[in-house]
Amino acid sequence: MSVPGSLRLALVGCGRISQNHFDAIAKLDGLSISGVCDIVPERAKAAGEKLGVPSFTSYEKMLAEARCDIVTIATPSGLHPAHGILAAKAGKHVVCEKPMAITLASADELVNACDAAGVKLFVVKQNRLNPPVQLLKRAMDKGRFGKIYLANTTVRWTRPQEYYDQAPWRGTWEFDGGAFMNQASHYVDLMQWLVGPVESVIAKTATLARKIEAEDTGIAVLRFRSGALGTIEVTMLTYPKNLEGSITILGEKGTAKIGGTAVNKVEKWDFAEPDPDDALVEASNTNPTSVYGSGHEGYYRNVLSVLRGEAVADTDGRGGRKSLELILGIYQSARTGREVPLPLKV
Repeated sequence: MSVPGSLRLALVGCGRISQNHFDAIAKLDGLSISGVCDIVPERAKAAGEKLGVPSFTSYEKMLAEARCDIVTIATPSGLHPAHGILAAKAGKHVVCEKPMAITLASADELVNACDAAGVKLFVVKQNRLNPPVQLLKRAMDKGRFGKIYLANTTVRWTRPQEYYDQAPWRGTWEFDGGAFMNQASHYVDLMQWLVGPVESVIAKTATLARKIEAEDTGIAVLRFRSGALGTIEVTMLTYPKNLEGSITILGEKGTAKIGGTAVNKVEKWDFAEPDPDDALVEASNTNPTSVYGSGHEGYYRNVLSVLRGEAVADTDGRGGRKSLELILGIYQSARTGREVPLPLKV
């Protein structure tokens, strides 16, 4: 598929996360929005009028009529594969919000459809691009920690019942999943991206306070192939507001914690050997306006670079599948009460 110098993007799903996409795209030269779609007419119309682009309530009609090179999928999670496959078959590159699917089979269908159509598939993992997280990744890649002993990620947020009541798909197994699949999926992704492949997981989940099908709270214990252990703690019941979104790595020669509400602040940075990156720690701290952070702009910069042949994807479909597999392993363990080995059987 040929890629012109300036690319056009159409977006489906004008809900909560869409504004982060619109704001990011507005800051980029060479990328513009050519159409928006939502099954709620008022939402589609409002987004279209604000952006000055055509709005649609039919996704198929948008694909046929909005001239675009890329389609961003920001619909309920369970619909991501079907919407991405339709875009691929229409010859469009696909940018898919997390998680890319809620089953491995449907994730594979999406990957295969994009491969067959010769289009790129990008899965949004914007927290990887937070400056403190990038510093942590470099420290891992340089071996500054030595042997890794323990890794932890903690997501202590709040989502009131009104949040789930805003849309009937939220908190359902068919379209969403719970705290691990939705709110904490970026943090699950960081664990496997930073520390490496997971060998097995054992987990407990619970629905303690919200009237939803899926979990509002859970804990997972991981064994990495390297021998390191890890824990993931997630809740949407923190009183009275979001408290923490953090990741901590403990190794034989280093300790680091990236905290804040959205892995946006270096809270501990202590290594046996100095490195030039140490001078960048203070400047890397950010203060995002929401738990989504500000990584969407950087993510779209990477999308542009990839489509121009200048870079490789920060997270493609196969990369997005890895964190989905870990989440599904967590759910399988919580459901069966057993330790679950990875990779999972599809």
